Amino acid sequence: MILPDGYSDIPAGKIAAIVTHLEMTERLAIRSDPPGANAWTLRKVAHPTTDWFRELYSRIGAEWMWYARLKLPDAELAAKIQSPGVDIHALMQNGRDEGLLELDFRQAGACEIGMFGVTAHLVGTGAGRFLMNRALELAWSRDVQRVWLHTCSFDHPSALSFYQRSGFRPFRRQIVVGDDPRLDGTAPRDVAKHVPVIE
Repeated sequence: MILPDGYSDIPAGKIAAIVTHLEMTERLAIRSDPPGANAWTLRKVAHPTTDWFRELYSRIGAEWMWYARLKLPDAELAAKIQSPGVDIHALMQNGRDEGLLELDFRQAGACEIGMFGVTAHLVGTGAGRFLMNRALELAWSRDVQRVWLHTCSFDHPSALSFYQRSGFRPFRRQIVVGDDPRLDGTAPRDVAKHVPVIE
C-alpha cells in the first residue's frame, strides 16, 4: 500500500516510525578502533536465555522504543536467539554486559545485524564503533555477499549517520505503526520522551 502524500493520522494509542534499511554489499576497510578500546571485550553468548536477553535488550533499548522482542512469547524469542544460524554477542566492560550484537546468518549469502546497541552510559564513548568493527569482522568472516540492518526514527539521533559512516548504504524506507508499549506496561511509562504518549 502506498500512503498518500501529505499528513496521515495515527490513531491514539499507536506510535509510528520511519524505518530505514541499509546494506553493505562488499567488504570495506573498517574504521580504526577508538581510543580506549581496550576497555571493552566481546564475548559470544553460546546459550542465551530469554531472561538474560530481555534484561540487556531493555537496558539498551528502552529509551529508543525497542519493544518488539519484549512482546514475543518465550518460545518464539528462544527459537530466534538460540537458532544455530544466529550468533549472539555481548559487549563487556568491567565484567558487565553493556552491549548487544545479534548476527543472523539464516538467509544464505547474507548477514542481518538484527540487534546492535550499547547501554546509555557508553553512548559517545566509542564503544559503538568498537562493537560495529567487531560486527563487521564477524559478518564478513563468513561466506556472505551482503550485510544489512535497519534503524528507525525512534532511535538515537546519530544512529543513521553512524551506520552510514560505518559503510552502510540506505536502500529502503518504510513506515511502521504499532501499539504504544508504554500503555500496556511492556515499556515503562517514562521512557522515550522524544515520542509523546497520545491516549
